[in-house]
This record gives sequence, structure tokens and C-alpha cells, in this order.
Amino acid sequence: MGTPLLLALTAGMLGAVNPCGFAMLPAYLSLLVAGPADGRGAVRRALLATAGLTSGYVLVFGAFGLALAPLAGWLRPRLPWLTVWLGLLLVALGCWLLAGRRLPGPGAGLRAPRLTRSWASMALFGMAYALASLSCTVGPFLAIVVTSLRAGSTLRGLALFGAYAIGMGLVVGVAALAVALVRGSVLARMRRTGALVPRLGGLVLLVAGGYVAWYGWYEVRLALGRHDAFGDPVVVAAARLQQRLVAVLDAAGPAALAVALAALLLAAGLRRRWPALRGRLRSRRPAKP
Repeated sequence: MGTPLLLALTAGMLGAVNPCGFAMLPAYLSLLVAGPADGRGAVRRALLATAGLTSGYVLVFGAFGLALAPLAGWLRPRLPWLTVWLGLLLVALGCWLLAGRRLPGPGAGLRAPRLTRSWASMALFGMAYALASLSCTVGPFLAIVVTSLRAGSTLRGLALFGAYAIGMGLVVGVAALAVALVRGSVLARMRRTGALVPRLGGLVLLVAGGYVAWYGWYEVRLALGRHDAFGDPVVVAAARLQQRLVAVLDAAGPAALAVALAALLLAAGLRRRWPALRGRLRSRRPAKP
């Protein structure tokens, strides 16, 4: 793989855990946790959600890079405020779901666990993920992908854009499939408590939205030159966790993530076929005299 493609692939991977929006990743995973417990449905739902979230994420970045890049100078100072309002919106949504309420929308309302059954709903979540991440990750994206497109290298730019999307999808897909495969008995016990699990997505959205809004306000205070922003304990603590995630992903590299994704898909296939295989093995055992 060429150096530019590898760079774009790595940038997409690290974009999934950027300082501004990495709290959106556990919020996304919480929606998978709160879904039905059947193994086959969980894996299918994880793949569908990964495709939707990645599509929404890169769609926002592509639109920003191609259509809005000339306005970058005007938009950049306003991006932190967008992050604040997006975080507050997630807090409100988290409170709404935590109270056991239904999401407003056309037709029958959807509870949090059903969010991941819709590709479109997860694409919208991916767009929110991207909007929260713009102020931190749009610079590398513009430098790696959009520069090639604007220089007339259309095919190269599209290849870099695809590599960026694949990098993002690798991280999200591995995390989603891992969650889908390890749920099992713990969540089964939790479901016996009644409404606890259906509200889990709302709780994580509340926490994640609170951090996203706080980080946006932190960026606003930095831009205003306020000294109380330096050394913010919430941002510092989150940055330590985020840097550890970045170090793990950077050390693993795209190849390791691709192998992990393939292994998880293989495990999902074996898990699905295991009852039939076990039945065949039992039928072949010789009868006891």
C-alpha cells in the first residue's frame, strides 16, 4: 500500500478516537448493547450500524471538504459552538431516553434499542459524530484528501477518501462486533431487572453528550483566552484516556485491525453454526452398549 493511502487509512482510524468526538464511540456502542440479545441479530445489527455510522461520518467530512472548505476561515471559530450545542442536544436526548420516553419521529416511535435497526438512523448518528469531531480532525482530512481532489488528482483523491472511510470503519466495526459477540449472560441477567437495559443507551448518551458539550465550551474558552480553560480537569482526564486509545490503535495499525475484524466475523459465523455442528457430532457418536 502506498504511503499516501496508508496515511489516509491511519488518519481515518485515529479520527474515530479524536479528542473532540471520541465520547461518541461509547454512546454508539451503548445502542448496540441495549438491543435484542440474539447472537445472529446482534452481529447483523452491528454490521448495519457500522456501515450507517461510517457513511454518515465521511459524508459530512466530504461535504465540508469539497463544498465548505472555502468558508473554513469563517467556520473554524464557530465550530466549538456547534460542538456545544450538539452535546446539549445529546444530553437532552439521553434524558429523554433515560426517562423511558419514545423518540419523536414519523410513524411509530422507536425506543433506544431499535435505533440500530435502521441504517438511516445510524447514518444520522454518524453525521453527529462527524460534526462533534470537525474542529479536531478536519485539518488532517483537508490536508490528506481534499488537497488531492483540488489539485486535479480525482482518482487519487477518491482513493484517499475511500481509505479514510475504511480506516474509520475498521475501528467502529471491530468495536461493534466485539460488543455484539461478548454480550451473553451478563446482559441476560441485566434484562431481568426490567427497564434498566432499555435506559442504558440514554445514560451513556447523557454522559457522552455532557462531555462533548464541555469540550466545546473548553475550546470556546481557549479561543477567548480565558486562563481557567488551561488544565481543565475534565478535559485533561479525558485526554489521557483518548491518548491511550490513540497509542493502542497507532501501535496496532490497519493490518492488525483488519485481522481482528476478520477473526470476529469468523467467530460470529462459527457461533451461528455451532448448534448444528454440535448436533452432527453427537449424532456420529457410537451408541453405548
